[in-house]
Amino acid sequence: MARPYRSVLYIPASRERALEKARELAADAIIFDLEDAVSPEEKVRAREVLSSALGADYGGRARIVRVNGLGTDWVEGDLAAFGGHPGVDAVLVPKVGSAADLDAIAGRVKVPLWAMLETPKGCLNAGAIAAHPRLEGMVMGTNDLAKELGARFRADRLPLMAGLGACVLAARAEGKVIVDGVFNAFKDEVGLRAECEQGRDMGFDGKTLIHPAQLAVANEVFAPSDEEVALARRMIAAYAEARARGEGVAVVDGKIVENLHVASAEALIGKAEAIAAQSFAAATV
Repeated sequence: MARPYRSVLYIPASRERALEKARELAADAIIFDLEDAVSPEEKVRAREVLSSALGADYGGRARIVRVNGLGTDWVEGDLAAFGGHPGVDAVLVPKVGSAADLDAIAGRVKVPLWAMLETPKGCLNAGAIAAHPRLEGMVMGTNDLAKELGARFRADRLPLMAGLGACVLAARAEGKVIVDGVFNAFKDEVGLRAECEQGRDMGFDGKTLIHPAQLAVANEVFAPSDEEVALARRMIAAYAEARARGEGVAVVDGKIVENLHVASAEALIGKAEAIAAQSFAAATV
């Protein structure tokens, strides 16, 4: 049963209270951030704070540590501290531009790697990055990507579609997890819902979040609805009955159901079951 990644919450690694509170939040995964969310003066202390915090129980939540970037003064210390830490499920590498960037880190990290795709070069090389044997997941860095593109903000994210689409294609081609970028206006629930629905419909597994108040919407949007699960079960049953009659297709609600639709239905039910198995209840803020 695949782990769900509907909601992936960024937590600054230097904030002890936030690290403690995260153990009570309904996030499928947490990105403990040593990079953008931590000032240069706090980098070393944040590493120590996070190393201690990860000794606590975070339940079924995936624990991902975003280290500082290649070439910075802090990346070596980050990798030494968290590349084999027992409380870490994966290391997230920022601004990955090529598979060679992952090669540069892979030998020093025992846990799986995740890659931030947040530059034009990274999006253009997404296929090779997704194919890296140590890579487990990909995270869109839409703020940085928009900056690098010189793109203007649009609610429909049209200027980012080429990059987003290329990365989704790469992730799906290689069977890797991929989560959408953040929505900055954390008090705008309507806007968040619209962007989550867009990402879901594009094929993303979930969304990165900057505030606990965004958890409930992401968890709802990226989870199969009761109606979708019921339809999936009816499709599977109808197809099984058709095959028993020696027929290759079934009809449900006036629509053809073939084996490819059954595979999608089974995947949807599997996702619903994985979500139901999570160790937390509805999102708290």
